Amino acid sequence: METQRRYPLIFNPKARSQKNGRVLRFLRDQADRFAVFPTTHAGEARKLAAGFAAQGEPVVIAAGGDGTLNEVVGGLAGSNTVLGILPVGTMNVFARELGIPFGSLDHAFAVIERGFVREVDLFAANGAPFVQMAGVGFDAAVIEETSWQSKRLLGPLAYLLAAVKVLGAKPPAMEVVCADGRRAEGVAVIVGNGTLYGGPFKFFRNAHNRDSKLEVLVYKKAGYRLVIDSLHGLARGGIDLLDSTVYFQTGDLTVRVDREVPVEVDGELSGRSTEVHFAETAHFLRVLAPENPPAGRVVGNWRSILPWSRRRPAIETTRNP
Repeated sequence: METQRRYPLIFNPKARSQKNGRVLRFLRDQADRFAVFPTTHAGEARKLAAGFAAQGEPVVIAAGGDGTLNEVVGGLAGSNTVLGILPVGTMNVFARELGIPFGSLDHAFAVIERGFVREVDLFAANGAPFVQMAGVGFDAAVIEETSWQSKRLLGPLAYLLAAVKVLGAKPPAMEVVCADGRRAEGVAVIVGNGTLYGGPFKFFRNAHNRDSKLEVLVYKKAGYRLVIDSLHGLARGGIDLLDSTVYFQTGDLTVRVDREVPVEVDGELSGRSTEVHFAETAHFLRVLAPENPPAGRVVGNWRSILPWSRRRPAIETTRNP
């Protein structure tokens, strides 16, 4: 009898969902399917992924939050190795975008086992690759202010507490310049390669991760106006519909700032800079995903990011081609 191949699995033991032990139980129950590599420090997941890719591993699985996923993506960039995702973090934005079940590891693993591969655009911010979203200024400052301990205790609410502090700070002045000459000015910039941002929230209604374009939102107002307008935009069906934002699509842009500000990629702090260049890389990311994502994967999913919500396994529905 042929022995099934064990998947290399890069595992972040500090991911928030570890506290209830569900991931450890799952890995124990599937011990014959995974070669588990727990990470102990920042950057280790990227090095592990790059090593597996260099060895020619066909599939590498990331089991962690968006930060672990982003590191693994960076390690696999430019290789033929396919990414598998077990979403066990706080937000799991990219997994939600693809329709990967985030409430049941068994169902998420079933997606990996089915073997359907999607290719998605891979962009970079000052050379740091990302697949879902990135930001300059406000949202990156919120991430910078949010400690790991507060995320572990409060989940997404930790970001809200940090946002209150950031909202009171003096905003920077930004200029956005596209490669085709279009320009805009504002106080914060968010770009999206997919429709979702911050969990299940549909910020970029026109986004498609196979069109070689980023959705760009330039906020013209700071403080609580920025948050209120974002909520209004979500309620209206598109933040790009607001008068307080400038919206465009482009594959290449530069953000210039009057002072050094934080930058985030895929929800993780990437550093600080006065100039950020966004551009498509020369590679696609190959990822295992549902061939027919469940309908309504966004509607109602906001409950899953609340720390007090009752978590039930997400049931993936499939349709025959």
